[in-house]
Amino acid sequence: MSCCCACVSTGSVGIIERLGEFQKTAGPGLHFVVPGLYEIVGKVSMRVQQLNVDTETKTKDNVTVKVSVAVQFKAMEDKVYDAYYRLTDPAQQIRAYVDDVIRSTIPKMELDNAFESKDQVAGDVKESLDKIMHDFGYEIKQALVIDLSPDPKVKSAMNEINAQKRLREAAKEKAEADKITQVKGAEAEAEAKYLQGVGVARQRQAIVNGFKDSVNEFSGHVAGATPKDVMNIMMITQYLDMLKDVGTTSSRDTLFIPHTPNALTDIQMQVKAGLEASTSGPTPDLLSGQ
Repeated sequence: MSCCCACVSTGSVGIIERLGEFQKTAGPGLHFVVPGLYEIVGKVSMRVQQLNVDTETKTKDNVTVKVSVAVQFKAMEDKVYDAYYRLTDPAQQIRAYVDDVIRSTIPKMELDNAFESKDQVAGDVKESLDKIMHDFGYEIKQALVIDLSPDPKVKSAMNEINAQKRLREAAKEKAEADKITQVKGAEAEAEAKYLQGVGVARQRQAIVNGFKDSVNEFSGHVAGATPKDVMNIMMITQYLDMLKDVGTTSSRDTLFIPHTPNALTDIQMQVKAGLEASTSGPTPDLLSGQ
């Protein structure tokens, strides 16, 4: 009877049968077998394998979704016999159980909850497979929900909803920013006008005080001069200076100035009325020197 050699690679276990009956397992290395008597009829991989399962189902709110689950499993060293003889196609068996778990779990959830509960779904798949596949000699290392994809139309609608929500939030924030800008601008304008008014009031008060000092000083040095005479002289001087400045400017504009015997009197009354309006308290009587 002739013998021959057979090799079992690292990461695998060979199944040896004698006349069709299981005898033992063969570890990695070189083995001598007798054709027709002792043979290595198959091998079981001891490596961790991954199986991707795609399942289509519906959620509680009637949205069709495609769930992709990655299952990582390996044969158990002490149950190589079960792994080889009890299952014809382990991958197909795992795929069937994953489909069953997904189709019994996802329909209890609405779409948003399904996205939030991916870890829970993966845990349910692993727990269910652990109980079932353990008897067949396989250990479930991990189960991961790697994708949960609704119908393209539903996905497009969800993206549109999210886009509109973000646009609404952006519009709200922009309106709030515009409101703050306008309020701050109004406050700044009001403060500027207030300060401008304070400046004008102080300027006019300074003019009044200057006129008052000039009148008192002139009346004290010129005998017989009354405050009214001093004011008339000052008004005539300023009026003539104004005419001189207007005449010497290089502007091409034509300026019409009323010039009558009563012009100085009218100007004096207008200036006096303006000064009285600018003061908040009692206006000093410039003509009387008080």
